Amino acid sequence: MEYKVTVATGTSEYSGTNNYIYVTLVGERGESERTVLDNPGLDFCRGAVDDYTVKSAADLGPLILVRLEKQKYWVEDNWFCRYVKVSVPGERCSYTFPCYRWLVGDKVVVELREGTAKKISDDTLPLEISHRTAELLERQKIYRWLAWASGIPKCIDAKSEADLPQDVRFDNEKRSDFVGSLHYALLELSLKKLAIKFGKSWNDLDDFKRIFWKLRSPIAEYTMKHWKEDCFFGYQFLNGSNPRMITRCKELPSNFLVTGDMVQSSLIPTTTLKEELKKGNIFLVDHAIMDGIPANVIRDQVQHIAAPLCLLYEHPEKGLIPIAIQLEQKPDKDTPVFLPSDPPLAWLLAKMWVRHSEFQVFQLLSHLLRTHLVVEVICVATLRQLPAVHPIYKLLAPHLRYTLEINCRGRTQLISPDGIFKRVVSTGGDGLLILAQREYEVLTYRSLQPKFDFLDRGVTKLRNYFYRDHSLMLWDVIQNFVSGIVSLYYKSDREVEQDSEIQAWINEVAVEGFVDVPHFGLASELKTKEELITLLSVVIFTSTAQHAATNNGQFDWCAWVPNTPCTMRHPPPTDKDAVTMDLIMDTLPDISQSCVQMAITWHLGRAQPDAIPMGQYVEQYFTEPAALKVIDKFRKELKELEEHIIAQNEGLELQYLYLCPSRMENSITI
Repeated sequence: MEYKVTVATGTSEYSGTNNYIYVTLVGERGESERTVLDNPGLDFCRGAVDDYTVKSAADLGPLILVRLEKQKYWVEDNWFCRYVKVSVPGERCSYTFPCYRWLVGDKVVVELREGTAKKISDDTLPLEISHRTAELLERQKIYRWLAWASGIPKCIDAKSEADLPQDVRFDNEKRSDFVGSLHYALLELSLKKLAIKFGKSWNDLDDFKRIFWKLRSPIAEYTMKHWKEDCFFGYQFLNGSNPRMITRCKELPSNFLVTGDMVQSSLIPTTTLKEELKKGNIFLVDHAIMDGIPANVIRDQVQHIAAPLCLLYEHPEKGLIPIAIQLEQKPDKDTPVFLPSDPPLAWLLAKMWVRHSEFQVFQLLSHLLRTHLVVEVICVATLRQLPAVHPIYKLLAPHLRYTLEINCRGRTQLISPDGIFKRVVSTGGDGLLILAQREYEVLTYRSLQPKFDFLDRGVTKLRNYFYRDHSLMLWDVIQNFVSGIVSLYYKSDREVEQDSEIQAWINEVAVEGFVDVPHFGLASELKTKEELITLLSVVIFTSTAQHAATNNGQFDWCAWVPNTPCTMRHPPPTDKDAVTMDLIMDTLPDISQSCVQMAITWHLGRAQPDAIPMGQYVEQYFTEPAALKVIDKFRKELKELEEHIIAQNEGLELQYLYLCPSRMENSITI
């Protein structure tokens, strides 16, 4: 028998190899000859799709797997294989073997299963079962859990990204761009500092315009012009970089000293605060989690932290506006409640303190902890417990791309003892870990499901809450997609219960990964298809929509530093009449801190040049027509949703496009 073997090499830099590549076909009736793949000229060049002939003494029967081997030729040269296809000339039968892996080292062997997704119960041949077992045993040696700190989820055991296996590392282009863009941002930062050093320091708010150079965006420009306006301040709680904090206020917290008389002038004349509370038009943003967090010390200067309470009113004409702000959680009789009727600078500074807390909460909690680190648990468990042939591995793999490396970089470069947070953020240092531990004490699996999140916060009827509207539409599309895939491979709840690999996976997620999250509420076993569909939907929603909502706009909302300051250099004001412009300028981040904030938020929030948009599966793990049909339907629904979002935004001066599928990545890569 002669088989036509097609081998596809990766398209990224350095994917090709000049090493020897051997292939062996393994079928139900035996193995082919071990064949070196060698055509005239160069083989396995970057992006190449090469055809070869492999001979066998007899018909191998249905093919089970392909064995690839790489051996050194002069020097070691790693190789990235996308897939192998095998066909029999003159017959219609053909097989696809997805790979999407690096072959690293000399005399390395990789065995690829035929692309049809199979649960362990679908495999009947001893070779199939032994291959599953061997693959997982090998992966469990490579991917290990690490308790990075007490009170937070476990992560991958890697001191830095350099310790990760090549299969989960950035491609070379991604790595070069990541480092290069950071250097570019820091270079512009240095030039700004140099230019400003010989001029005046910050004297007034307009001085911040002097760091708006090439790094800018339309929304950042809009923010610079409108950031003082109360309606814009309120808008950011709905559609800014931290849209998950606002809750309906049914009664005023006992520690919030605001009264109806204080806020009456902010309400329409025919109503009262008590009436508006009953109607559901009063909302609260409570940063109690910040109370008592130790402040960072930057260049020997103690920074300052507040734990504000902000009361908001959905005005029938003005929209959501702030009507009272208190900057302490444990007030005394002299604690001021700041009001829109106060001296303008006092009210402005109070709003800055709220936005300062928003910076801490969205960067560390909403963004890093609730997306990056949650998805990392899923990623490690998936690599350890689901073989590549499993349908749930095939479903999740594209949504876990690059997450381990970006998280390792975050731990070493962003939140490490000498990282960016320590240099410029008021919660850097010891406060960062305490804040993270507090968040995980209250984090629940339920809160990661958007329908429950909006319901529990009482914000289902808030007007112009585009984040909510788009999230719910995306959730429905994702859930329909996941349901379609799961239903192809699980015909009943019983099949879910009996899948030992999926049960080992969920057990590792709940018992190993989230062991230090006391109230998370995720069961350690899956009993129904619905439970599996919900969990997978949460994973995909978190790695796409939720991450995009908190990450992609951070430059837009933080580039104008007074709108969302990373640190505060003076304590919160206690005397409204003592607030001056000099006090405000001395409180806001200094020149160096402002430049770093602008540069880093641009670096992390910008569109990635190698981004794979949501629903675009460049690496095709599924090969069956039925699964491909479900994926195609998913893409069409995402396209229709995007058209709806764009149409909804037409004519809006401030558009909300962060949750357009084409603008969201398929996974957390930044």
